Amino acid sequence: MLVLVAPGQGAQTPGFLTPWLELPGAADRVAAWSEAIGLDLAHYGTKADADEIRDTAVAQPLLVAAGLLSAAALGEVAPGAVAGHSVGEITAAAFAGVLDDTAALRLVRTRGLAMAEAAAVTETGMSALLGGDPEVTVPHLEKLGLTPANVNGAGQIVAAGTLEQLAALEADKPEGVRRVVALKVAGAFHTHHMAPAVAKLEAAAKELTVADATVRYVSNKDGQVVTEGAEIIARLVGQVANPVRWDLCMETFQALGATALIEVCPGGTLTGLAKRALPGVRTVALKTPDDLDAARTLIADVSAAR
Repeated sequence: MLVLVAPGQGAQTPGFLTPWLELPGAADRVAAWSEAIGLDLAHYGTKADADEIRDTAVAQPLLVAAGLLSAAALGEVAPGAVAGHSVGEITAAAFAGVLDDTAALRLVRTRGLAMAEAAAVTETGMSALLGGDPEVTVPHLEKLGLTPANVNGAGQIVAAGTLEQLAALEADKPEGVRRVVALKVAGAFHTHHMAPAVAKLEAAAKELTVADATVRYVSNKDGQVVTEGAEIIARLVGQVANPVRWDLCMETFQALGATALIEVCPGGTLTGLAKRALPGVRTVALKTPDDLDAARTLIADVSAAR
């Protein structure tokens, strides 16, 4: 069984969209999306520097556009389940047929702007903790006033809070944590700091045309499979201010019998977690179009094994 997944914020790098725009029809598709949301995706994906694409209002639409573009380049895919990490959940909602591509881009544009506005109120950020035991790490983070905003599994938790709280974490790491790595994000996402963004997303969600999922959609909230379109959108809205439980998503992939996982562009982060947490599951990360052949081979192998 194949799982198709989409990465979250922080996966973007300068120029990462450049080779994808060389594929037939890709530039026209991105131009249409750019016009629909009032943001020059091609510029930001090819010419912008790291600071420009770190901006939440830019990064989030750019990631969803890249995920949709790279998935389309794969051709016909029939995954057994889909999921996305944080903003990648909107990409996954499009994969599942809950939203069409343009609606997904419009929703993520609203999400990015609302979260950027919320992040501007207080200087906040996020840092990944590598290693350690969650039972030790989580209480330590809470003692410092930090939120375990992403529980990613495979020994990784992401802490979120004010820059002062994150500096305190650097100086006082939980027992067993090898490193604390600051992420390329501009706010404490999936915490109470994002509460103001929830209301704006709720208003935007009321304007959406939503369908039920055509494939199993695994939610960041609790790792559960959700198929009702309205519930998926409600979860997308609430998730902005609540922790991402990617560890539970991977447990669900395993319970569903996943044998393969493809991570759309800009792939790498989620396949890395899967390699550690899901032994025996074959993975391909779509970083450039050069990875498409390996992904298509994996899709063919999964189909042949059914």
